[in-house]
Amino acid sequence: MSREQQAVDLARKAFETGRSKSLEYRIRQLKNLQSLLTERQKDISEAVQKDLKKSDIGIRLYEVMGLEGEINLVIKKLKDWAAPRPVEKNLLTLSDTVYIQPQPLGVVLIIGAWNYPWAVTIHPLIGAIAAGNAAVVKPSEVCVHTAKLMEELLTIYLDKELYPVVTGGVTETQELLRHKFDHIFYTGNSMVGKLIMEAAAKHLTPVTLELGGKSPCYIDKNCDLSVACRRVTWGKYTNCGQTCIAPDYILCEPSIQDQVIKEVKKSIEEFYTDNPKSCPDYGRIINQRHFNRIMAMLEGSTVAIGGDNDESDCYIAPTVLRDVKPDAKVMQDEIFGPLLPIVPVNGLDDAIKFINKREKPLALYVFTPDNKVINKMRDETSSGGLLANDCLVHYSVTSLPFGGVGNSGMGCYRGKFSFDQLSHLRGCLIKQLKMESMNSMRYPPHTPKKLSRAQFFFQKNPDLQWMGRMTLYAILSVVAAVVLKIYFL
Repeated sequence: MSREQQAVDLARKAFETGRSKSLEYRIRQLKNLQSLLTERQKDISEAVQKDLKKSDIGIRLYEVMGLEGEINLVIKKLKDWAAPRPVEKNLLTLSDTVYIQPQPLGVVLIIGAWNYPWAVTIHPLIGAIAAGNAAVVKPSEVCVHTAKLMEELLTIYLDKELYPVVTGGVTETQELLRHKFDHIFYTGNSMVGKLIMEAAAKHLTPVTLELGGKSPCYIDKNCDLSVACRRVTWGKYTNCGQTCIAPDYILCEPSIQDQVIKEVKKSIEEFYTDNPKSCPDYGRIINQRHFNRIMAMLEGSTVAIGGDNDESDCYIAPTVLRDVKPDAKVMQDEIFGPLLPIVPVNGLDDAIKFINKREKPLALYVFTPDNKVINKMRDETSSGGLLANDCLVHYSVTSLPFGGVGNSGMGCYRGKFSFDQLSHLRGCLIKQLKMESMNSMRYPPHTPKKLSRAQFFFQKNPDLQWMGRMTLYAILSVVAAVVLKIYFL
C-alpha cells in the first residue's frame, strides 16, 4: 500500500469514528493550530526564509497574522455557523419544521501553493476543521523547507489521523488524485487546475479551484497618481510579484504613462531603497526555472525601470515595461514575478474592451476618484473580485468571499465562506403524522378541483412576517379591549 493511500485510508477511518463532528473537538483542534503558529513562529520564519528569502516581519504580516485572525473568528462564530438555519415556508409547510443543517462533507484533499506556503495551505485547512471534516494536506514541494516543517508540526499539534500530511512532488499528487475524496481544494495555476478537475470528475468530487490570471489595473488620468502608484507598487512587488492577486499590468492613457513610471520608480526606492537586492524586504524568485520563465517574458518589450537580475541568486529587480503591445510575450500568461507592463489605452471604454477580450481575472483594480468610473468598470466587466483605489487588501476581509470566476477559478473561501464551501448544506423538513386532509390534493385520483387547490397552495408565497405581525396586532387588540372593558367597568 502506498504512503498516499495509507494517508487517505487513515483519514477516512478517523472521520468514520465521528469525533471530528463534535464542535468542542473542532475548536480544540483550531486552538492547537493557534498554538502551533504562536509557539513555532521562529521555525516557520526560518523555513520560509530559506525557501523565498522573505523577511521575518514580512512572514508574520503576510503568512501568520491572517491565519491567527481567521482562527479567532472561527472559534468565536463556529457555534452559530454550525446551528440549524431556519428558512421561509410556504402554505403547505406552515406547521412543519423547515431548516438547513450544515454537515461535514467527509475527507477533503487540500493541495497548497508555494508563494504563501502557510497562508494558502492552512486557510482551507481551518475551514475543513471548522466544518467537521477530515483533511489530507499536500503542501507544495517547491518550498522544500516549509513542506518538511509543515509535515512535522501538523502531526505534533493536530490529530494526525484526521489531518495527515503527504509531502512530495507531482508523482505523489497524482497518486493522491487517484483516490476518492469528498472535496478537493487546490490553489495554483489554471493548467494544473484543469488536471485536478479532470481527476475529480472520475469520482464526481466537487472542487474549489483558487487559480490566478492576469489581473488588470486601470489608472484614471484624474486620480492622485502619487498615491495610486504607491499602492500599485506595493501590490505588485510584495513577495517579489509572486502573488496570485498582484496587479499583473497597468492600463492607462498615454498622456500619463511617463508620470506613472516616475511615481512607481519613486515608490520602489521608498520601499526597497535604490538597491533592492540588498533590501531585506525584497525577496527572491522561488527557483531558477521560474527565474528563466520570467526573464523570457522581457523579450520584445522596453524596460523603463529595473531589469537587473542575477540568476545565481534568483534575483530580478522591480521592473517596469513601457508602451507594451497587447500581443507582447509578457502579455500572454500570468507573470507571477516582478515585471509590471504598462499598456496604453484610450480611456475607460478602451480599457474595458481590452479586459473583456481576455480571460476573466482573479482580481480587477481601478484607481479613480470618480464613482461613475468605478461603477462602470464593475458593471461592464467580470472578475473574481474588484477593488477600487487599492490592491490586495480585499483578501483580508473575511466577510467577503475570495475566489475566481471562469479561468481564474471556482468556489470561494475565507471566514464563513470557507465553512459553507466545505460543508454540505442539508435541507431538512420535519412533518407530523397529522392534518392528512391537507395532502389529499396530491394523491390520486387527480381532478381539476385538486389541481386548483394545489396551484393555490404551491404558487402562493405568503409574507409570513406580515402575517405574524397581523396576528400579534390582533392579539394585542383583543388584550387591549379586555383591559379597557375591565377598567371602565
